[in-house]
Amino acid sequence: MVNEKSISKDAEGKVRDVTKSTLLNPDQKKHILVIRLSAMGDVAMTVPVLSALVKQYPGLKVTVLTRSFFKPIFLDLDNVSIYEADVKGRHKGVFGLWKLFKELKDLNIDAVADLHNVLRSNILKRYFKFGATPFVQIDKGRAEKKALTALRSKEFRQLKTTHQRYADVFGKLGMPVDLQTAPVLPKRYIAPATSQLVDGKEKTWIGIAPFAAFDGKMYPLDLMEKVVDALNKTDLHKILLFGGGKNEQEQLEKWDTKFSNCINLVGKLPFQEELALISQLDLMVAMDSGNAHLAALFEVPTITLWGVTHPYAGFYPFGQNSNNAMLADRKQYPLIPTSVYGNKYPPGYENAMRTISPEDVVLKIEEILKK
Repeated sequence: MVNEKSISKDAEGKVRDVTKSTLLNPDQKKHILVIRLSAMGDVAMTVPVLSALVKQYPGLKVTVLTRSFFKPIFLDLDNVSIYEADVKGRHKGVFGLWKLFKELKDLNIDAVADLHNVLRSNILKRYFKFGATPFVQIDKGRAEKKALTALRSKEFRQLKTTHQRYADVFGKLGMPVDLQTAPVLPKRYIAPATSQLVDGKEKTWIGIAPFAAFDGKMYPLDLMEKVVDALNKTDLHKILLFGGGKNEQEQLEKWDTKFSNCINLVGKLPFQEELALISQLDLMVAMDSGNAHLAALFEVPTITLWGVTHPYAGFYPFGQNSNNAMLADRKQYPLIPTSVYGNKYPPGYENAMRTISPEDVVLKIEEILKK
């Protein structure tokens, strides 16, 4: 049983009381709603936390409220189901969210873990409070992140990881989560058509995901092409190119045509099959972006390239060796990180990632593959 009152601290170290009304009895079978609507990397980061949660509390039932596109990410989790949030359709706006609330209420939810804490989930919070349903939201550490990315009086230090921030929400519901117990997702079966597309396994499979949501955290394409060229010339690797959208597809198609060992996968596989292929990679090279987090779920060694963002903000892929991060030179660009998402940086910082040489990236790839 939980105590009548327990004490917790927020990210700033301030003591908060967590009353009995917020806590659940972990010995009883309960049904928790988890809210994390987007983006892909943030959704992927919930998986290690949820896998540890259901392992530690086997009687727990978890429903994840998220976009239907992300459903394949959760396929391997026991006692975890997906409820699709149609925020552009029937669940759009205040009235749509009220409809969503009524649908969720019919699921007999005992408590809500809001891992998103945005306008939509805050509206749902008000609705759930009508029924006195415990509702705990993530502390995003906004003040800490603001200090970390400040251009003046910067506080350059490691912040709590997003994974731990997620875990803290369940702790406040009376179910502490030990992330060290999070099991690695099993490798997934690749369909015969996919196997034929990538032409067998006689070569090392290297995934390269060269794009990111913002330019500030995307390795310049001319430099990444040099990496691809060097790998292609060895004739030892099959280079699988990941991305999304028409512009990215067109760019990767150029590399597919130019380099004999490259395969552009954009638009050729459904997301579920793409995940299966990622699970079978020998190595992933990605930005501070969703594909890095997807690969990490399957314990695929993942090299991440960082520009105006930095691992100190707490978004490093789960379980990955810290030596796998390749960072822009802070001696030349001391204001890094300039933003959490890579969307803000002062003039001149658009060249920060050019301090990471293609030769060093190739050397890092070879170093990891030798291990």
